[in-house]
Amino acid sequence: MKRFLRIIKEKLFTKVEKEHSEKYNRRIAFLNKYSLLFHALISCGIVFIVEVLSRRDLISACTFVGSHTAAYFYNAFIVFASLCLVYLFRRRAFLRVIISGFWILLGIINGCILSNRVTPFGFTDLKCINDLFAMTNTNYFTAEEATFVVIGLAIFGLFCAVLFIKGPRYQGQIHKIVLLFSVMAVLFIGLPVTTSAAQNANVVASYFSNIAQGYENYGFIYGFSSSVVDRGMSKPDNYSEETVDTITDRVTDAKEETTVTTKDAPNIICVLLESFCDPDEIKFLSYNEDPIPTFHHLEKKYTSGYLTVPVVGAGTANTEFEILTGMSMQFFGTGEYPYKTILKKTDCESTASDLASIGYGTHAVHNNGGNFYSRVNAFSMMGFDTFTSKELMNIQSYTPNGSWATDNILVGETIKTLDATPNQPDFTYTITVGTHGDYPKEPVIVNPPYVAGGVDDPEEQNQWTYYINQLNEVDTFMKNLITEVNKRREDTVIVFFGDHLPTMGLTDDDMVSNDIYKTKYVTWNNMGLPKEDTDLYAYQLMASITNSVGIHEGTILNYHQTQAERPDYQEGLNQLQYDILYGDRYCYDVEDPYPATDIVMGIDDVTIDEVVDSISGTQVILYGNNFTKWSRVFVNDTKVTTYFSGADCLIIPKDVVKNGDTIKVCQMGSSDTVFRSSNEITYVDPNADPDSQEPVSITE
Repeated sequence: MKRFLRIIKEKLFTKVEKEHSEKYNRRIAFLNKYSLLFHALISCGIVFIVEVLSRRDLISACTFVGSHTAAYFYNAFIVFASLCLVYLFRRRAFLRVIISGFWILLGIINGCILSNRVTPFGFTDLKCINDLFAMTNTNYFTAEEATFVVIGLAIFGLFCAVLFIKGPRYQGQIHKIVLLFSVMAVLFIGLPVTTSAAQNANVVASYFSNIAQGYENYGFIYGFSSSVVDRGMSKPDNYSEETVDTITDRVTDAKEETTVTTKDAPNIICVLLESFCDPDEIKFLSYNEDPIPTFHHLEKKYTSGYLTVPVVGAGTANTEFEILTGMSMQFFGTGEYPYKTILKKTDCESTASDLASIGYGTHAVHNNGGNFYSRVNAFSMMGFDTFTSKELMNIQSYTPNGSWATDNILVGETIKTLDATPNQPDFTYTITVGTHGDYPKEPVIVNPPYVAGGVDDPEEQNQWTYYINQLNEVDTFMKNLITEVNKRREDTVIVFFGDHLPTMGLTDDDMVSNDIYKTKYVTWNNMGLPKEDTDLYAYQLMASITNSVGIHEGTILNYHQTQAERPDYQEGLNQLQYDILYGDRYCYDVEDPYPATDIVMGIDDVTIDEVVDSISGTQVILYGNNFTKWSRVFVNDTKVTTYFSGADCLIIPKDVVKNGDTIKVCQMGSSDTVFRSSNEITYVDPNADPDSQEPVSITE
């Protein structure tokens, strides 16, 4: 074995000076002489390979080259510019492989992502990697796929290592200064100038109203590169204190006074329905019985309409951002997720903070992880008082595919938020998850009550059958929530909306609305509000709801309520949005009236009442209240193995605790985040020397 390893080491890692034949040297000289031409050819080849991988279809890639030829060559120029970096080094073959492998790897990632969602891969997705790994209960990856990727990367890494050691090195003279300026000129002058020319000639677009369509029309490499350099918001033309003052003065002159007080203001519940689509909106789909009778009843009796959302198939957080802030995603760069970028460092006015300013309690409820999409941070930045995530819920049932908590638990959790503040109105934002993909291609529901038709492929039929049965579960949740709210006999308005269509390959032609960016919203109220159907953008929804009950607060909400009919409506929204998030906050007189809150996780206190040894003496049992599957016991501030026995009982091994240790329970999120902690209690070992025992103490 030692001899074998020595031979491998000598072959791979020992530098060998080798005399090459004259023919070999002539070939290398030829390649070096015409390397720019070869780079151009390599660039075209890489772009084509990336498009095949991204589209997962050879014909589609050929169609892109044929119908968007100029965009294809522009993508090739981006790759060509990156390949110019090799001239700064001697190991040029090695760097060519690294750069080519980088672009191809991005294409592979995009193809994998598009097999599970509609929105293509963008730079901001890299900020969601922790969220992705936290989703251990999904079917986005199989073990085989993960293994294949790891093996492929390992082989590529080994090949690169060998090429670095054994590969050819450029032997000619390198004029470093000249080459450096030349490469910098290509990257920092040639690329921007070419990009501007391509955008002015409509070869590519500077903004994608439809990200998926933009990537398809203009190529993945340009789309991804745009998401890298075009982040955040660009400063609007004419942005200044005078411009913002003009806008805010117009709003002030047109705004109405809020007509409600804390004594008579209605509760407002806003419910995001994950991946919700009215099946009547899908032209080809049929079914044996209406799976969403409650939704259709609300649609006929109360205010409803189409809702234009910024995403398809994924990107819930961006629809959520528009709903809560009244701001539009169209002013952000390609593939942006404000929750993962600007809201990481900047507080932001929202419906929650606007309503809090007139005495509302503000709450968020979601039966999925609190850290997903960085929601804990985002909700704090937007002014919410409390956030009840799955870690604070005693979840007992899951969807038939086993991936997601069922939505029925959200009824009680939403009602808790209203009961927690008996002397004030409440704004509660509830997020469902039960209709989230993926949708099984094999039957997982025994004798499903709702059966889909209109599709020939058996696997697709199974997916649609699963989906419409989950829609029925959401519909039941809606009915039960309305019933429980109505029992409280408080004025309440509820708005339900779909955040995006499901990831099922739907196209504009499949939809009655002829637009895959249109979902629906419906409302309910017990106040006798008139039915006033209107189609809205997601960022207009809460302005419409608050306007209907006489609430006229906040910068953005008032802007939508008063300026929507103006021809410069979008430009004014862009100015205000930039001013609040990135600018000097002239609209607030350079103050910060909506600071981030010290958000509280959950409504109920987690408490330990008693700690006793088990009969066997091998375990310690904690009795208390509001424990969940995400409860973890800490002994002297060190997390120990915890077994969940029920909402009132946790068990830990006896050998992790000794007489006099302090014990507490923490509700844990992903990445070991502590969301909420219980009181502390001192453990008394019944077998310890009585003279050394101290009385049990409970510390709040």
